[in-house]
Amino acid sequence: MSNLPAPFPSSSRSFEFAQVDVFAESPLAGNALAIFPDARSLSTQQMQALARETNLSETTFILPRSPAVERERGVHVRIFLTTEEVPFAGHPTLGTASWLYWNHPAFRNAEQITLDLGVGPIPVRFTPSQPGELGVFATMQQRDPSFGQLLSSPEDRAALAAALDLAPEDLDPTLPAQVVSTGMAFCIAPLRSLDVLSRLSLTPQHTRPLLERIGAKFFYCIAPANEASFARWRARMQFDSGEDPATGSASGCAISFLVRHKAVPSGSLAVIEQGIEIHRPSRIHVQATLEENEVRKVFVGGRTIPVAMGRFFLP
Repeated sequence: MSNLPAPFPSSSRSFEFAQVDVFAESPLAGNALAIFPDARSLSTQQMQALARETNLSETTFILPRSPAVERERGVHVRIFLTTEEVPFAGHPTLGTASWLYWNHPAFRNAEQITLDLGVGPIPVRFTPSQPGELGVFATMQQRDPSFGQLLSSPEDRAALAAALDLAPEDLDPTLPAQVVSTGMAFCIAPLRSLDVLSRLSLTPQHTRPLLERIGAKFFYCIAPANEASFARWRARMQFDSGEDPATGSASGCAISFLVRHKAVPSGSLAVIEQGIEIHRPSRIHVQATLEENEVRKVFVGGRTIPVAMGRFFLP
């Protein structure tokens, strides 16, 4: 007798998945991530279809290899948006590494786990949980940043404000916007205040021309946070179909930008809050160091909490 619940045919293949909340301080907060622990028999097209089915901002697929290869090169993971595969993203990296921390036969409770991603190996380190703490806190070291176009001239600032559907005076008067990448290129756009950030409502027809011209994939808009939040900055990242509750890849770019422009001291820890406006509060711990006028040692951390598990059935 088949163990599959009706109405699934006995010929269906079953694929386990887990769901975690990343950069969360409690369940049902932060940024949700679906993880498929064994995707070796899935095609690229099937992975993309499953990512559309979960309808989360990202879904990851683990491709297990021999223990020797995984120790040498890391655990192979592919990351999919609902529309495309990407070589790197922050919350999928931390969330998938955390699942491996709990479940991998060789790396369970390891101090560090390396993921083999499209951008190469990304190490993730873990801080043991204290009594009463949910999930696990992990920190990844991102690639050293590359800095692209600076939007500092009056013409550039006017174009940026128009792309964001804001007035030029809504932009931060002391900081320019700039394209930064630690694996994915974002335009870090500092705004004058939380009030301006709260009014942000991007439309693709306005944002895409400027993003394409400057070579960035998304805008990551930041403003100084309220001191009562115990965060240094608040961020929003809106895209075609919605808004991201927490963007780990962009936060690495943001701290690199802030340290380079001396808005955050080199080597100091800072917290970026995100997702407040969409009721998915997230806290992203960031750090970067300026060494000989180069930004290095970019760290992004946060807590991952498991929230669900189940199975998908495919022919």
